[in-house]
Amino acid sequence: MMMQVISAVAEFERDLLLERTHSGIVRARGAGKRFGRPPVLNEEQKQVVFERIKSGVSISAIAREFKTSRQTILRAKAKLQTPDI
Repeated sequence: MMMQVISAVAEFERDLLLERTHSGIVRARGAGKRFGRPPVLNEEQKQVVFERIKSGVSISAIAREFKTSRQTILRAKAKLQTPDI
C-alpha cells in the first residue's frame, strides 16, 4: 500500500515536470528563441557565398575562405536557391 502511494506521487511529480518543461519550450519559441546548434554562417555570409558561387568560384575555395565544410556551403546554396515553404 505504501509503495503504491509513493509510486503515484512520483508519477504525479513526473507529469508536472513534463508539463512545466513543455510550457517553457513553447514560451521560449514564442519569444523567438532558437534551439540547437548555432549556425556556422550568418545571413550576410550566406549572401556572400551565393554571390561567389554565381561568379564561378569553386565550392572548395569558398569553404576554405569561410573555414567551414563544403557541405555547409552546399546547404547555404540550396537554402538560398529554394524559396521558404
